[in-house]
Amino acid sequence: MTDTTTTTDPATLDPTGLIDAYFEMWNETDPARRSQLVEQVWTSDGRHVDPLADASGHAALTELIAGVQAQFAGHRFDRNSGIDSHHDQLRYGWQLAGSDGSVVVTAVDVAEVADGRLRRVAAFFGELPEASSEVVS
Repeated sequence: MTDTTTTTDPATLDPTGLIDAYFEMWNETDPARRSQLVEQVWTSDGRHVDPLADASGHAALTELIAGVQAQFAGHRFDRNSGIDSHHDQLRYGWQLAGSDGSVVVTAVDVAEVADGRLRRVAAFFGELPEASSEVVS
């Protein structure tokens, strides 16, 4: 059997290509292909943080994605905004939706890029809090 997957050098991806590969990684159900995508998309010290998770390194990121897929079987991650970028920073919106289209989570990510790969992604779930002097944690 011939391997038909393609390996893309992340350094050649523009921000849109990198983030689209990131969402391909989140949606990939084949463990071997998902692991390959994690290595392509993330630096070796890559870190994902969100209100429910904190994972660093390829093995932990792969495990995190598998766990989320198990919890939300049949759901899909999709970017729902353009990508804002400056320097080594990216910002974009996304959603997690069921096969019936019902949205379970919306979020905004802020990502740091190094050598054409993601070094850090911080996800913020839901809408921004109302303006006040309080910090929401």
